[in-house]
Amino acid sequence: MTEAARDAHLAQLNVATLRYPLDDPRIAPFVEMLDPVNAAADGAPGFVWRLVGDGSGDATGLRPAGDDVIVNLTVWESQEALWDFTYRSGHLEVMRGRRDWFARHVEAHLVLWWVPAGHIPTVAEALDRLAHLRTHGPSPRAFTFASAHTPAEAAAHEAAPQVAAGGTPAP
Repeated sequence: MTEAARDAHLAQLNVATLRYPLDDPRIAPFVEMLDPVNAAADGAPGFVWRLVGDGSGDATGLRPAGDDVIVNLTVWESQEALWDFTYRSGHLEVMRGRRDWFARHVEAHLVLWWVPAGHIPTVAEALDRLAHLRTHGPSPRAFTFASAHTPAEAAAHEAAPQVAAGGTPAP
């Protein structure tokens, strides 16, 4: 493992547009899975942190991306740890039912990015990364499982001067 990998954790944001309010019986199977899936995440190898609302065990009451949009923001020790939880655990059952509970995505709904170990990303930071991915496509700053970058690539990207179209410095 490289020094950059030891010093970095993987942040993850995914957003989902609800087809029904959380108290609607048609979404009850999803709501019933929240506690067990969140408990599994909390105990999963490589899990670091997840966003929860005040006085809540999950983040479904937080709506920073819209009244009908729920967010999931987590931090993991590695991409492999997040992948294993997402696709090799009880979380997969949630993914199988997603079309019953969430509107179909027309743009990126998941973004990954490297953070310094110990850093807890804010919701604003996470939404900024998602917006960057939607606007510019995958890069070391904001990527997906299919377009992953290493912590070293992310560090080099962040350290390099950014140039906008036309050769002017980017903001």
